[in-house]
Amino acid sequence: MLKYMKKIVFVIYTVLYVSVSYCQTVSQKLQNAWQQFEGDSQLKHAISSLYIIDAKTGQVVFDKNSQIGLAPASTQKIITAATAFELLGSNYSYKTELGYDGKIENGKLTGNVIIKGNGDPTFGSWRWKSTSEQKIIEDFVDAIIKLGIKDISGSLEVYKDHWETQQVPDGWIIQDVGNYYGAGTSSLNWRENQFDVYLKSGTKIGDSVAIVKYKPNLYNANYSSEVTSATKGSGDNAYIYLNPKVIRGTIPVNENMFEISGSMENSTYQFIKGLSDTLLNRGIDLNSPGFNRSIPSLEKTNFKYTHNSPSLDSISYWFLKKSINLYGEALLKTLAYEKNGFGNTNDGVKIVKDFWKQKGIDEDELNMSDGSGLSPQNRVTTHAQVEILKYAKSKDWFPYFYAGLPDYNNMKMKSGTISDVKGFCGYHKSKDGKEYIFSFLVNNYNGRTSGVISKMYKVLDVLK
Repeated sequence: MLKYMKKIVFVIYTVLYVSVSYCQTVSQKLQNAWQQFEGDSQLKHAISSLYIIDAKTGQVVFDKNSQIGLAPASTQKIITAATAFELLGSNYSYKTELGYDGKIENGKLTGNVIIKGNGDPTFGSWRWKSTSEQKIIEDFVDAIIKLGIKDISGSLEVYKDHWETQQVPDGWIIQDVGNYYGAGTSSLNWRENQFDVYLKSGTKIGDSVAIVKYKPNLYNANYSSEVTSATKGSGDNAYIYLNPKVIRGTIPVNENMFEISGSMENSTYQFIKGLSDTLLNRGIDLNSPGFNRSIPSLEKTNFKYTHNSPSLDSISYWFLKKSINLYGEALLKTLAYEKNGFGNTNDGVKIVKDFWKQKGIDEDELNMSDGSGLSPQNRVTTHAQVEILKYAKSKDWFPYFYAGLPDYNNMKMKSGTISDVKGFCGYHKSKDGKEYIFSFLVNNYNGRTSGVISKMYKVLDVLK
């Protein structure tokens, strides 16, 4: 009898436990998950923020430190993208123009071929057929030939007085700027300002590593290698530095063509030199393959050909999906150029902050240094990010914005990672049809990033 009563008590307890668990609200479940998350030893010295709202009603579902500014890493890209959609429009396209000064007589141009870029980050990119290196070079050479030019007495000149000369935003660290993700932006970008270098390691740990080749061929490549061979499977731990030009770190043993990617020090030079070489190969004489010199004005320039970039909706897709920092910095400067006639980071940041201030977000919630989130100086609140995501959801360009967000943990969200910083922000629809908008930032955690990610996922899983 006693054994039978124990079974009844156990069944009643189980039913009550399940009922209580089922009746718990999402907010209560999040509170429990958050307490467990914060109590983890990996977060002992960290500061974290999570802000979640109901996407339909705007009601706050969970709020922890939503007004504390934290480094957002690449989750900051949602701010730049949404602002660009609003102020530039989803159909916005960059224009790179080609023309000449002087006059053309009997096939000879007495003057210069002039190119004016407007910050197009896709110029020479491999992501679209229309922007590939070969396609653009051929189109520009064909445009020059169609003008009847067979001989250029001057040179190839780049107009750049409408764009700041500083390519990398203040606050970027030296370990980043030499690598592909730390490429700066100018008025005339080329091949996403990226090059690839192939390395050959030794057969034993500690052996030196040799540089095999560059892709594309760099006209001003004089990098040296201080890379050494490490254990098999140790992965890419090599970093490229610009001053001096050296590659440091390790790659695994027994690698013959190990690829890493760096940032071009002068992508404008790379494009103009490639164009001049192609012109010479096509029989166009150049008095001097000059490049990258400022010209006084454009008043006497006859522009005859324009290359149009893909539209912003397509640019934003790759910007968010592949987290391309160059695109964020180009968009930020473009906002300044379109409004003030001069492309620069500081004015771009001011335009972003002013725009969202008009939408009710305190400008101090967007303490931004760049457009991509690469700078560790950025400080953004999760509240601001969620408000921007909510605003985006109400706009006609939202489908393009949403399409660019990656899929992580079966949720549509942008991720962000820099040293000891991890973030996720985006949208999720639960099994019961509830829709949520969220931002989750963690700063100063210890240990492996993968461990923090799995713990953040566990909290966000409550929304499923």
